[in-house]
Parts: sequence; C-alpha cells; structure tokens
Amino acid sequence: EVQLVESGGGLVQPGGSLRLSCAASGFTFSTSFWMYWVRQAPGKGLERVSSINSGGTTTYYADSVKGRFTISRDNAKNTVYLQMNNLKPEDTAVYYCVRWGSGSGLDYWGKGTLVTISS
Repeated sequence: EVQLVESGGGLVQPGGSLRLSCAASGFTFSTSFWMYWVRQAPGKGLERVSSINSGGTTTYYADSVKGRFTISRDNAKNTVYLQMNNLKPEDTAVYYCVRWGSGSGLDYWGKGTLVTISS
C-alpha cells in the first residue's frame, strides 16, 4: 500500500523557516516517480509549489516560492523534503506531498500538514 506521510508543519512568524518532510512507503521510491509538494491556502485552489524528479537532478518551483523554498529527496531514506525560508503570511496553507507517475499522473496524496505564518 502506497503511503505518504507529511510532517514538519506548524506556526511560524513571518521571515521564519520550516522544513517539511514526506516519508514514502509501499513503492520503489527511487525510480520512475516525481514527487510534488502541492499546497492549498484557505479558501483557494491547489497550487503546485515544487517538484523533483526521481534522481533528484531536476526541480521545479512556482514563481511565488522561487528563491525561498528548496526541494530535495533522500532516496536511501524514501523521503522528500521542502525547506522553506523567509516565510510569508501568504505561504499559509495545507501542504501535501504527492506522487506523480508517467502513466498515472498525480496518483497518491498524503493527508497534508498545516503551515501557518503569522505574527
């Protein structure tokens, strides 16, 4: 059974940092699958924040987070990370870890972790 479990969310002041983690299990993490971080702010739609290919050599960032967020993955630990620096109130959202497969698209989602940026 595929499982994606996020952790690391919380309440942080503007300008602060958080590191989100996503522990994956139930599939061969190191091959064939991109991993995404997708967020949903209160009352808004889903936004692709960042993604990384299976080898960790290609990444994507939304313009809204470019230069502040860094995605990485440790295939030995079956974990993907999102380092978030210089956080802003508009980063407040539930952050989801999502698996993407070439034949199946965004096929498995974690339950999400809440990030709140507020003074």
